[in-house]
Amino acid sequence: MTSPAPPGPARPTSRDVARAAGVSQATVSLVLGEKWRGRVSETTAGRVRDAARDLGYRPNLAARNLRLGRTRTALLVVPALTNEFFARVYTGAAAVAAEHGFGVVLYPSPDGTGPARDPFPSARAALDGVIASSMAADALDALHGADVPLVMLDSDPSAPGPAARVNLDIGDGMRQVARHLLALGHRRFLHLASAVDTWTFGCRAEALHAELRTVPGVEVRTVTSALDVRAGREAAERALGLPGPRPTAIVCDDDILAAGACKAARRFGLRVPGDLSVTGFDDLALATAVEPELTTVRLPAEQVGERGMAALLAVLDGRAAEPGSLPVRLVARGSTAPAPPV
Repeated sequence: MTSPAPPGPARPTSRDVARAAGVSQATVSLVLGEKWRGRVSETTAGRVRDAARDLGYRPNLAARNLRLGRTRTALLVVPALTNEFFARVYTGAAAVAAEHGFGVVLYPSPDGTGPARDPFPSARAALDGVIASSMAADALDALHGADVPLVMLDSDPSAPGPAARVNLDIGDGMRQVARHLLALGHRRFLHLASAVDTWTFGCRAEALHAELRTVPGVEVRTVTSALDVRAGREAAERALGLPGPRPTAIVCDDDILAAGACKAARRFGLRVPGDLSVTGFDDLALATAVEPELTTVRLPAEQVGERGMAALLAVLDGRAAEPGSLPVRLVARGSTAPAPPV
């Protein structure tokens, strides 16, 4: 009969950390709970963190969460898991969450956009807060009245409701596109717009048309399309087949639509960018997978997720979220060139 294995070393406690750092247990709780600023000196906080690391101490999150009435879980609501942009948003949010002992549950709206079922029987019991893209705003209907803090991503800053917002400077991105094409001599434009009715796409259209109106002699035609390569190709084909002078540039609301526009151009025997310049928006991996590579607007998706999670943590702590929109920038590649001679 084998004898039982000797017990392993006792798990270090907050009292051990306090003793090693020469502070009280209350100070250990403040520091490791990220509540120390303004109450404990930077030197003392560093001593507590060093002692916890040297001892291999890990807080009992379950017990602490019961005391605080928190689950340390955030819900990230996105339109679809298949969209690379939102996958990167999740990566950023999860990284910040992990630093603070939070988990992130990813919930895609089943139909991409539109109403979704309640992901939890009781959102208040299961969540500390929600981070949601405006493109999946209708999926939040089931959470209304659940009394959970809401952080909206890429949404109308004038609309009431959320505890905090994280926006990209979408309008500036489209203005950069317009100025780039105008500087190349383009005056006849096709705007291949997303058919999804959200603030972010409305903002793109408004900024594009406002910028193009500043130059005399500019012509703009707008057609809408579902966010799909095939739909974008078909919409662009219909527009290119209309009577009258063809556009020399197609401005697309999304890289996916831009890929469809490039396919349409080839079916008409048009060279991109020799006969027709095409621009995208988002700078997905697709932008460099097509040939020629897309001129597009780079959106810092991971930073959106990071800022969104940081905003939720600030709300839960009773602090103001970081203000201001995240900057975006045009990345000029091979799909744009000077307008062909008239």
